Amino acid sequence: MAKSSNQKLKLLYLLKMLEENTDEENAMSINTMIGELERYGVSAERKSIYDDLEALKHYGLDIASKKSKTTEYYVASRLFELPELKLLVDAVQCSKFVTHKKSNDLIKKIESLASYRQAQSLQRQVYVSNRVKTINESIYYNVDRLHAAIAENKKVSFKYFDYDVKKEKVFRKSGEKYSVSPYGLSWDDENYYLITFSSKYNDFTHYRVDRMTDIDLIDEERDPLPEKKHFDIAEYTKKVFNMFGGEEVLVQLQLDNSLVNAVIDRFGKDVVIGRIDDSNFYVWIKVAVSQTFFAWISQFGNNIKILSPQPVIEQYTNHLKEVLAQYGD
Repeated sequence: MAKSSNQKLKLLYLLKMLEENTDEENAMSINTMIGELERYGVSAERKSIYDDLEALKHYGLDIASKKSKTTEYYVASRLFELPELKLLVDAVQCSKFVTHKKSNDLIKKIESLASYRQAQSLQRQVYVSNRVKTINESIYYNVDRLHAAIAENKKVSFKYFDYDVKKEKVFRKSGEKYSVSPYGLSWDDENYYLITFSSKYNDFTHYRVDRMTDIDLIDEERDPLPEKKHFDIAEYTKKVFNMFGGEEVLVQLQLDNSLVNAVIDRFGKDVVIGRIDDSNFYVWIKVAVSQTFFAWISQFGNNIKILSPQPVIEQYTNHLKEVLAQYGD
């Protein structure tokens, strides 16, 4: 009886063994397929295997053949090619917001999209030494819940915390829940942020998702945006996360030619670049002047200089004086 029952699964077992064991470098002969099927309690004849292979081709499986001493068959193409799977594995391993445990779970699932031997090559992909991973195991599901709230036009509530010097959670608002209107999720600088709108303050704000707990959807519609208020998540991210808060000002910078890549990486290829001399160029950029903007400038030392406006120059020089004051004369 058991053998008769397994016989009905013959085509599925054949599909399974082809997807798991074959690729361009590894193929299976008809005799090998018959032997493997016997392990599942399924008997098969050569003619029936040929018919099954044709059925799988008709179903959509890309089965190719090659000849050596005998004709062998393999899955020639898949939904994801091996280089694409490697890219996904690299992204998961390098992602700060995905915990170690969830990274391992995701990579195992990605490996299942390749043959067994290809999956072994995925296991040897990028490893980032001492990569700092989030320790909030629930972030993976929090992101999904927040996406659901945005799609359903609902408010969400959550608790928000920081870490103290003992690395223990300290909840803001004494553990009282926040109630917000979510409008977008942004992944920036290896962290996920929830972007919300407050009708009370008529402005947007953001929260680190890995520092949110006890997230619940509220059966209440989000605060609507004012008629003339437009939400552009790309523009918000560029303004807030690239240079954080502060008054937006048009700033002219002088930079050494070696910093062209750094400017394009930060401000995009649309930034206007002008020549000063053989060694330097200038750019006009609109930035939110802040400590983060000054920190970005400082990393380039004397290869960068603020040319205008004067108030920003004064702010930056005062910032440098305050830093130097910590070290005395």
